[in-house]
Amino acid sequence: MKTRPFQQVDVFTANPYLGNALAVVLDGTGLSDAQMQNFARWTNLSETTFLLPPTPEAAAAGADYQVRIFAPGYEMPFAGHPTLGSCHAWLQAGGVPREPARVVQQCKTGLVAISRTPHAASPGGQRLAFAAPPLVRSAPTPEVGAALAGALGLHARQILAAQHLCNGPQHFGFLVDDAATVLALEPDMAALARLLPQFGISGLGLAAVASGSAAPGLIGRSNREARAFGGVGATAAQQMPDEPSVDVRFFFSTGPQITEDPVTGSFNASMAQWLIADGHAPPSYTAAQGSCLGVEGRVHITQDASGQVWVGGDVVTCVDGQVLL
Repeated sequence: MKTRPFQQVDVFTANPYLGNALAVVLDGTGLSDAQMQNFARWTNLSETTFLLPPTPEAAAAGADYQVRIFAPGYEMPFAGHPTLGSCHAWLQAGGVPREPARVVQQCKTGLVAISRTPHAASPGGQRLAFAAPPLVRSAPTPEVGAALAGALGLHARQILAAQHLCNGPQHFGFLVDDAATVLALEPDMAALARLLPQFGISGLGLAAVASGSAAPGLIGRSNREARAFGGVGATAAQQMPDEPSVDVRFFFSTGPQITEDPVTGSFNASMAQWLIADGHAPPSYTAAQGSCLGVEGRVHITQDASGQVWVGGDVVTCVDGQVLL
């Protein structure tokens, strides 16, 4: 074992301890998969990451560093809050990207671009946003939709749409009628623990879009702003308020149990791609997540002029030190 630099950061919040915590081992060289998994189990956080040099192939393609992402029970191919949190920790530790306004991260799903955009309200004066990975989605069968809705405690009249969503993790999303439905849910966790593995799903979430948020005038205005401020990290979200207009909750499998996640980047990414594409949400919005857990997660979504969806959030460092590993 040796002493390695370590940070614990809070993601999707500008206020410490009101977001989603992430453990980051800034030097994962020489660690086996088993050692990484064991340490992730010990931290008991939803994810722990280990930073490594990029592989030669990824470096040739522009990667600045490589990240391995571990939940307590398994390795993940991609996850949103570990992407932003790891990038923040890498920059805080002195990492210098090849391009000043953009960091390129290597993970199991490939290369992920992360923008660095000046933002006065963000810690350090900048906000990070990752390019949402390609999404594969499909409509569920009536049987799957009904079973999952029943486990969540949703009634058919409350459901506006549903989709299987895959951007690395296999997720399932419901669009429901209003924020009150999202916040009032009391899911049957035992039923979810049985159904998610049965349907090959690692996480299940739902969202509600505030009435009028996807009005045609707003969509048109946002598209014009996106064209005016086009380019990596220069987005319409900079011109729009941070007040949430979408409410989100997400439940995921930790192995034998189901847990509610404080704030979820990967699910918000896939939901945004679906909702924007189908006209359920505007191309730029802020989502609130974690209210039922006493946190104040904020996920800033925007679609640029090329159609790429960016998922942004603030990150703050809460612990900065060393770990013996």
